[in-house]
Amino acid sequence: MTKLSQYLEHVFSYFLHNELTILSIALFITLAIFLISWLIEPRRLLNGILFTIFGLTFLAWFAVLIFSQNNQALNYTFGSLAIATMFGIIFLVLFSWVFFLWNAYFVWKYESHTLPNLLTLFISLGMIFIWIIERIGLLNNLPQWVNLILSASIFIALYLAFVMYNFLINLLLYQFVPRHYRQDYLIVLGAGLIQGKKVSRLLGARIDRAIAFSNKQYDKGKKRPKIIMSGGQGPDEDVSEAFAMKEYAVSHGMPEEYILLEDNSRNTEQNMAFSKKVATSDYGSEKFKAKFFTNNYHLLRAGLYAKAVHLKANGVGATTRLYFLPNAIIREFAGTFVMHKKRHFIVIGLITLFFIAQAIIILLGNGKWRMI
Repeated sequence: MTKLSQYLEHVFSYFLHNELTILSIALFITLAIFLISWLIEPRRLLNGILFTIFGLTFLAWFAVLIFSQNNQALNYTFGSLAIATMFGIIFLVLFSWVFFLWNAYFVWKYESHTLPNLLTLFISLGMIFIWIIERIGLLNNLPQWVNLILSASIFIALYLAFVMYNFLINLLLYQFVPRHYRQDYLIVLGAGLIQGKKVSRLLGARIDRAIAFSNKQYDKGKKRPKIIMSGGQGPDEDVSEAFAMKEYAVSHGMPEEYILLEDNSRNTEQNMAFSKKVATSDYGSEKFKAKFFTNNYHLLRAGLYAKAVHLKANGVGATTRLYFLPNAIIREFAGTFVMHKKRHFIVIGLITLFFIAQAIIILLGNGKWRMI
């Protein structure tokens, strides 16, 4: 034990005197692992966790670097910024209901009053309701075992917050996937039509982005890629989305002979699966290169569906009005959550069972089990 203690003391002493070197090595390793994972498969949700580990390592390395300079003014500035950032995050969390309420006003003003477009309103009202319950103390006089079970909701909320954070990091990272202007096919994902036959501004942005990509690739001296318009005909639509998208693209200068139609899909997963079949049939094999085009908020979930149907294609996002993004991103998170619902429900179930088990132990310990 004495030799072990001496060894541990030596390691600890070495770290104290060489922490910057060790953190520099750790920084390089975490960055390399993240970049390798992201460049090989940017649609992997693990990338968000790897990036976070790299980010935390960078912050630790930067903090040690600053404090190792023994500069009081520099230390004070860095410490003040760190504290200000921490309080800023706390402030944003505590008053996020104000942001959601503000966003709900603009969505209500400029968009249709559908249930999906009211998500930020419901979230803000829910947060206000919880705050009111906490302030008036409705939960203060509950039995200990009930409070313990209710505590599970806090840990479930923390888990959901982490999942949401990881989703947002991945969504942000996915916006920066290299473009590679050497594609054979550009797949444009459909969206609902206005009055059953007109391309909406949101859908038009996707088509415009694909046309711009096609023109840029052609201007670089490469062959012009074919555009696959993907979208079936809904029950309230006069024509298929693919047909309307083709008409829009032709009217905006895209040669008709470079447009293919996929007009059977009803959702994003079918967009990917059926477009893959169209491209394979046209190309003669599955060895084609492709990009898909959708709005920036939808990019990651669309990429996950492409991965699920073994379509080797990453996305290019069209810009979306800023006030529309919070509602849209929340919907995308919900959709991604459902895609992996089995995994999430297992975690949530384990958290719930743990707290229920603790409540049962308390009841048995108090001799109140028979009273329930």
